[in-house]
This record gives sequence, C-alpha cells and structure tokens, in this order.
Amino acid sequence: MKKVTIALIGAGFAGNFHTNSYNKVSGVDLRIKYVYDNDQERAQQLCDKWDIIEGVATSYQQVLEDPEVDVVDIITPPVTHLDLAYEALDANKHVICEKPLTGYFGEEGDEEPIGLKVPKAKMYESLLANIDECRKKFEASDRLFMYAENYVYSPNILRSAEMIEAKKSKIMYMKGEESIRSSTSPASAYWSLAGGGSLIRLGSHPIGGMLFLKQIEAKARGEEIAVQSVVAETGRLAPSLNEHDKRYFPAKSIDTEDFATVIITFTDGTKAISISNDNTLGGVKNYVEVYTNDSALVNNITPADNLQTYFLDHDDLDDVYISEQLQDKTGWNKVFVAEETLRGYLAQFQDFAECVAENRQPLSGLDLAYDTIKIIYAAYLSAEEGRRVDF
Repeated sequence: MKKVTIALIGAGFAGNFHTNSYNKVSGVDLRIKYVYDNDQERAQQLCDKWDIIEGVATSYQQVLEDPEVDVVDIITPPVTHLDLAYEALDANKHVICEKPLTGYFGEEGDEEPIGLKVPKAKMYESLLANIDECRKKFEASDRLFMYAENYVYSPNILRSAEMIEAKKSKIMYMKGEESIRSSTSPASAYWSLAGGGSLIRLGSHPIGGMLFLKQIEAKARGEEIAVQSVVAETGRLAPSLNEHDKRYFPAKSIDTEDFATVIITFTDGTKAISISNDNTLGGVKNYVEVYTNDSALVNNITPADNLQTYFLDHDDLDDVYISEQLQDKTGWNKVFVAEETLRGYLAQFQDFAECVAENRQPLSGLDLAYDTIKIIYAAYLSAEEGRRVDF
C-alpha cells in the first residue's frame, strides 16, 4: 500500500483532534511531515505535543513545493478554504477540507457589518458561482476532495446507514441537531470571517449526516433523490439580552445568527429538520433521529452515557477534559469517552487515508460539501425573505 504523507494547515483546536485521529489510523503507512500555521509558535506547540508530526513548515509554499506531500489537510478559518484548496490542487495535492466548503465573506463596496447589511440574495448567487467553480476544478483533475467534520462517520450514523441499506427502508422524516453554549472563537462573531453563525458552524454537521443517509437510501432503492426546497428561520437571541443575562454565553456576535431551524424537502416528498443554536447550556448536544416506513433510528452522538462522574470540587481537574463547552466539572456530568471514535473522527481519517492510498472516493466528498453549503445559504435567503427557496 502506498505511503501517505500529510501536511496540516492550521494548528488550532481542530489541528489537535485531527492529529489525535491520524495517530490511531491503522493499515496505512501514514506520516505527517509538516504542520503550518500563521502563528509559528502555535504550530511548534502542536508539533512538540505529537510525535507523529515531523516538523513545522515556514510557509504554505514550502508545503506545496514538497513532492513528498500527498495531501494537505485544511484546518483554517472558512474564509481561506477555497484559496488554499485551489493552490493545493495546482500543486497536484489531494485536499482534506473542514466544513464548511466556503461561504460569503464580503466583496468590495459591501456595507458593513455584512451579515446585517448585505442582502442574502447577493450572498446566495455569489456562493453558487463559487461552489460551481470549485466543483468544475476538482472534477477536471484526478485529485481527491475529502470533506471533513460532519456526522457521516459517527458509528451511530454508519450503523443506521447499514440497516437502511439492508432493509431498503424509505426515510420519511429526519431531525438533527447540534447545539452548544456559543463559540469561544473570536472569528465566529464576524460574518466576514465565518461566513455565518450557528447554522454554518453547527448546522452543517446534522445537515451533512442527514443528506448522507438519504444518499444511502436512494442507492439501496435504486432511486434518484435530491433536495427540492428549503424553508428556514434564523435569529440573534443572545444579543437581545442585557450583560447580566448573557453572562454564561461568551460569544460576542457582531452580525452572525445564534439560532437556526431549517426544513428540507426532498424530491420524493420526504422531510428533514436541522436545529442549531448557541444558547444551550450543559455541553454539546448532537443527535439525528431517523423515522422510516419500517423503523425508528435514534442516533445520540453526544452526550453519551459511557461514563458519568460526580465531583464535589475542581481540585486537580484543571487539565482533565470532561466535555466540549462544559466548564463546570462538579456535580453529575456525562464525560466524553473515546470522543474521536464516537464523534466519527477516527473513522473519517481512516477512510481518507485509505482513499489516498487506494485512489478511491471517500464516503464524504465534494458532492456532500457542495449540497450542504448550498442548503445553508438557501436557508439564509429563506429566513431573510420569508419564503421557500426552490432548487
């Protein structure tokens, strides 16, 4: 099997869990030759933490010019995704790109803040042009595009897909959610950096997972199923609170939403609902419920019940990880156990490494990335104009 050499582009929070998953990939001769980040100190810290990372690149160009590098793993803010992906493609590299594929980040002459001032119709048309260009570029090449961080590789979702495929079930309705206690990333406050708020940052996960399950259903039943229309509502809830009432929500949104509900109608008449918001205390809430003509499949991704803890104080727990966005470790808590497995990161990077080694397409690729971001921006348009958006 071919050796797979990877370069990480970005050394933040996601860079750490990507590396943790790569470290557990089996059956593939895999190495991480470089990590590169605009913050060289942060890149060096990630390199020092993980033996699998061999060194720190001084520039992205150094990564691209190295013939040993097969894959660039883009773990940077969304505003940079397409430019970095195109440069990698021009350098004949495969691309792993975190969600979202891209977004609308502003153009010359836009009134600011763009999330509140620029019409979503303009954003939608611009986005469609950009993702169409991206699809053409990658389809014209022999390089792989692998779409990272969604629910596709969660063992719950993969097992549900297996059962739907075996029974050839008709999915009637799905409901998926990712909710959290706001983002701690400063970039998430600005549409110009994040491309949106809770919908693009959180909702992309359940939307991707539900689209994947419809793909499995369609293939099993020999049907063609696509998205027909989108209806959505979004809101900015926390900004309406006074400083005391919003003290537990650290995000300081400038022009991004913190609540979104999206109803997706498929061409076979079935439905899916996505919920995403930044106003949920108690840790991360991730699930997908699937109701078919002959089954009910409830995928509880997080929190899980593998381990529950009860502490009376925080003594000596400062460096002990309990759960994402769960700061209080006293009282009863549901602890993340084998998070990289239960949230699908390990299976994801196992698949991506094998795809490069064997030259095959991933379960989560460009089509899923394309459809997910198209739905998200159609939802923004629907919410602003108060109407259904047809595909």
